[in-house]
Amino acid sequence: MRIAESYWRKAIATLSVVTVFVLFYEIETRDSRSEAAVPGLIESTVLPQAGARLQFQATAYCKGETTASGVGVRTGIAAADPAILPVGSVVRVETPNPRYSGVWTVMDTGPKVRGRSLDLYLWSCKEALQFGRRNVRLTVLRLGWSPENSIPSVVDKLFRKREAESRNATPRAEPPPPTVTTADTK
Repeated sequence: MRIAESYWRKAIATLSVVTVFVLFYEIETRDSRSEAAVPGLIESTVLPQAGARLQFQATAYCKGETTASGVGVRTGIAAADPAILPVGSVVRVETPNPRYSGVWTVMDTGPKVRGRSLDLYLWSCKEALQFGRRNVRLTVLRLGWSPENSIPSVVDKLFRKREAESRNATPRAEPPPPTVTTADTK
């Protein structure tokens, strides 16, 4: 009888310890973002507006076949944190080297691309390694896929200019309608 009492005490004690461990484990677990964050720096999760000029850290990558959006990789595609720059965003990047400055489309995400980080796709892996990590200035031209989230001047330049040209173009002269003549019948 003494052994049976000891067994139940051990089972209850073990179950209690496991329950306390699970509760503490759930409370103390932190995600990788909180560990990687700089102490004292609170990062805003508010999406930037079209036209916003932001400071980002840029790196380059060269591997992969398809992006998170399903598009094949090619020069001009960038990866960003979707919480800041959603897929489909179009940005103008300014770097000290004009080779990498220009318009990039965010079509990819990545597990290591978090916060104000931008990863530019370059065809050459050697060039991507030489690119390293650098500070860049970024202007948001369009946020996500919606054209309504574009800078109005970009929309004006691209689309309204084309509409104005088509309105100002000289209309083609239409040929006169054919004249119908009736022959005298006898």
